[in-house]
Amino acid sequence: MTQVSIREAKNKLAELARRVEAGETITVTRNGKPVMELVPAKKKGGINWAGLEAFKKERGITQFVTYVSPDFDDPLPEDFLITPLPPFKNER
Repeated sequence: MTQVSIREAKNKLAELARRVEAGETITVTRNGKPVMELVPAKKKGGINWAGLEAFKKERGITQFVTYVSPDFDDPLPEDFLITPLPPFKNER
């Protein structure tokens, strides 16, 4: 991990940006004390579909959902809906 002063970082920002893009982490200091780190940006992404398929394959899984009840989306009974919930207990 490289350390540079805040003044040096200001003067060499483009160079430091190239180094960070290459994967390096740079600590910026003020009066010898770290104040921030320049780190590569995290790659944005969604679901890793290839990783999911590999996970399923190594465990022999062909389907995640094996059964769905025919009435899973039927309305809930009224007595269930009007029954109050028990008091919330904050456990710490």
